[in-house]
Amino acid sequence: MTLEELLQRIAQLKTQADSVIIGVVGAPGAGKTTLVEQLMMRLNAGQESPELQRHAHVPMDGYHLADVELTRLGRLDRKGAPDTFDAYGYAALLKRLRERHDDVVYAPGFERTLEQPIAGAIPVFPAATTILTEGNYLLLDTPGWHEVREQCTEIWYCEQDDDVRIQRLIDRHVRFGKSPAAAAEWVTKVDEPNAHLIRSTRDRADLVVRLEEVAAA
Repeated sequence: MTLEELLQRIAQLKTQADSVIIGVVGAPGAGKTTLVEQLMMRLNAGQESPELQRHAHVPMDGYHLADVELTRLGRLDRKGAPDTFDAYGYAALLKRLRERHDDVVYAPGFERTLEQPIAGAIPVFPAATTILTEGNYLLLDTPGWHEVREQCTEIWYCEQDDDVRIQRLIDRHVRFGKSPAAAAEWVTKVDEPNAHLIRSTRDRADLVVRLEEVAAA
């Protein structure tokens, strides 16, 4: 799939429903955010006013549980696993965005320099009837994540060469404060078990997108 073909697919979905939510899923470091940002740039081209943009980007990362809660639950050492997110809260937000709203809906963001969720960081204006959301577990068939899947019109699975993906992950962890050794250890012990789980959900996707092909097109 090229970027143009993905844009055409979005346009087709918009003719079939008043509101569209497209989920983009993939293993850590697969390039989900990069793909969504490329699509958003094209979808909102020529419309500089956020209040009038008809497309919005709402990532899953804002539903990370805060470190203080992960510590209470004993899960801080595997932050990023499925049970370290507020999946039900995420599903409730997507449901709210699917329904008509006359006021701004505020979604949480995630500040990577702090590694913490930030409430009310992303305004979604009433004009936005197409939402792109990306995260790791949108296809997971467990309580909470199943409800997330139900709110999405389609979910696309992103694939990336594993060597590229893993190196990108290590570089990201280093960029945000870990030593190279600690970054590599975190990828091995935390990110890659999550990646294995995410790969097991691939067959549930509506579309598989090879990121190398999109980048080359």
